[in-house]
Amino acid sequence: MTKRKLTIAVTGLNAIDSPGPGVPVIRALKEATAFDARIIGLSYESLEPGIYMHDLVDKTYHIPYPSMGIETLFERIKYIHNQEKLDVIIPNFDAEMFSFIKLAPELKSMGIHTFMPTAEQFEERQKMNLPEFGKKHQITVPASEAVFAAGKIAEILKDFEFPVVVKGKFYDAKIAYNFEQVLSAFNSISAKWGVPIIFQEFIRGTEFNVTGLGDGKGNTVAAVPMRKQYITDKGKAWGGIAITDEKLLQLTKHFVKETKWRGGFELELMKDDKNDFYLMEINPRIPAWIYLAVGVGQNIPEALTLLALGEKVAPYTTYEHGKMFIRYSWDMIVDLKEFEKISTMGEL
Repeated sequence: MTKRKLTIAVTGLNAIDSPGPGVPVIRALKEATAFDARIIGLSYESLEPGIYMHDLVDKTYHIPYPSMGIETLFERIKYIHNQEKLDVIIPNFDAEMFSFIKLAPELKSMGIHTFMPTAEQFEERQKMNLPEFGKKHQITVPASEAVFAAGKIAEILKDFEFPVVVKGKFYDAKIAYNFEQVLSAFNSISAKWGVPIIFQEFIRGTEFNVTGLGDGKGNTVAAVPMRKQYITDKGKAWGGIAITDEKLLQLTKHFVKETKWRGGFELELMKDDKNDFYLMEINPRIPAWIYLAVGVGQNIPEALTLLALGEKVAPYTTYEHGKMFIRYSWDMIVDLKEFEKISTMGEL
């Protein structure tokens, strides 16, 4: 039987040392059993490798940075939709999520479907709001404080013991062992991502991540936990193993039920020497290691696409544990004319 065809736009095509989720999301969509996917890449820079992966991406368009404003993005999406007749858009960067969430009603009126957190869900899980989030939903989180000015650092540090984790509002995190390191981290991260900068209690333990999908009604459609096996100097998992941990899965289901989470997510957790889990971050989108979930039997991007289209999706109830992902890099040979075309015309 011939499968229906869907045109799906995907962001996050960078595949550098801190990779975006776009390429593994596309791999998952290409392996979907419910549809055949034609992939439209949405890129911010001309050197994002996914642009040139023609076996995965059928066509790519530049889109404006979130800092350019929602209206500018909307006009660009309208142009792309007129050319490609998009069925679904899957945004994959924290920094762009708010813009797409705000545009979701307008996109739907055009026939473009999305499945993302609500604006309220997106805001309450922000790093600076995590302590209140933990209290509200009965989830253990480390102590943290948002810092808006370097002059306040010394005062705020009185409530912390070293080391301290210094985090950007979207990305980046550094562990600081003294005041000078805190100040250096504050300056470097704020120069890149702006303020606030979040100071977070350092929890000693083992890092775990869970990727999953909520249906917006409190039900967990998918959940796959992973223990990091190899971590880069940027704190990114370059290798990990799917595990079974009932306490971790129950925490995930509790999170989805409490928040009625809508869309994909990643929970970053730390397990201390007492076997207690601390929720360190909530990323409101699919993570870059999503292909591990696909590899163990839960195709989350496929399920998210079906939910975006308003279809019922049966929750995944099992997955294979004991499988690993190991990330690697390779060199693509790209015709300079392609780079010139995407750089000048904004399309390839």
